[in-house]
Amino acid sequence: MGLTSISLRNVRKHADIKINFAGGLNYIVGGNGLGKTTILESIYYLCTTKSCCSKSDANVVKFSEDSFEITGIFEGLTKNSASIIYSISNGKKQYYLNEKLVFKHSSVIGKFPVVMLSPSDHSITQGSPAERRKFVDSVISQSNRTYLDLLLEYQKILRQRSALLYRIREDNMASGKNELEAWNQKLILTGEQIINHRIKFLRGFKSYISDSYKKIMGEKESPNISYVYLGGSEDENISGRFKELLDECREDEIRRAANLVGPHRDEFIFEIGGINLREFGSQGQHKTFQTVLRFAEFFYIKDVSSNIPVFLLDDVFGELDARRSNKVSEYLSEIGGQAFITLTDFGNFTFLKSGKWDSVIKLSEEGKITYA
Repeated sequence: MGLTSISLRNVRKHADIKINFAGGLNYIVGGNGLGKTTILESIYYLCTTKSCCSKSDANVVKFSEDSFEITGIFEGLTKNSASIIYSISNGKKQYYLNEKLVFKHSSVIGKFPVVMLSPSDHSITQGSPAERRKFVDSVISQSNRTYLDLLLEYQKILRQRSALLYRIREDNMASGKNELEAWNQKLILTGEQIINHRIKFLRGFKSYISDSYKKIMGEKESPNISYVYLGGSEDENISGRFKELLDECREDEIRRAANLVGPHRDEFIFEIGGINLREFGSQGQHKTFQTVLRFAEFFYIKDVSSNIPVFLLDDVFGELDARRSNKVSEYLSEIGGQAFITLTDFGNFTFLKSGKWDSVIKLSEEGKITYA
């Protein structure tokens, strides 16, 4: 399924524009500050109901305006219209699918799968464990509805359990410890399922990492991802180890009123040639691994789901050296799907090719759209 057109009203700098897209590679070309990334952000909104650039929807509204609206047409075996409207004055964000209001935004996840490679991906390989968990959870959630539902349920359990721990600490509730045991059972049941899903996912995903790395770097180095769960446990009895850790940390959890055990504390370690990337990787290795992760994500979702993802690449070639840029360009021609690539000047990237199913979309200072 591909995005054939998008309309933006009061989205950052774009007051009112409509853009038609090709089914292959779409190069979005323009100077800095003309709103290239905003177009990718708008596509991301339609696919996920959220911004990829801001935690606040209000920040996306054009200055001096009260609301924004994004509408896109997706076509494949069926034709779907998706719209998202946000208003500052009432603080509401509404998502419409084929003109019907979608009440549960999480139900949109996976319907129009999306993969985005951008400069902010440095946080995945260089940031906190939460960033790596977020990456893995996003990949699985877009291709496995059961996993997404487990994550949502797990987050509810964490919130309820955290509130109970706070009450036990503040009110010295002896009776609350019995209630805590009930929440522990729910935490273990849901958490164990999440851990098992992640283990199963990595078994299959590692081959996609290896294949993507070879495409970009050849046989030069060997990449790997390892999963560290429940403090590094290798015990096959996950629920038993989970309970042991909860018992060990009970007083500390009450004292801190925090959930200290579970898959929300797990870590994924990226390695190149057996060396921990986060601790010892060069900037070039980080950039390469981030690119590899996104290509692996694209091909994984493409293979395991019924929908081919939309691939968004924001200012990617400006961050890679010439050799890696050439390899990535070649790899893009193999995706067999739709991609959107932002560039400051198409002429500076002579290695990029524009074929029959591709399009060059130029943004002008006046906000006009032209096609080449």
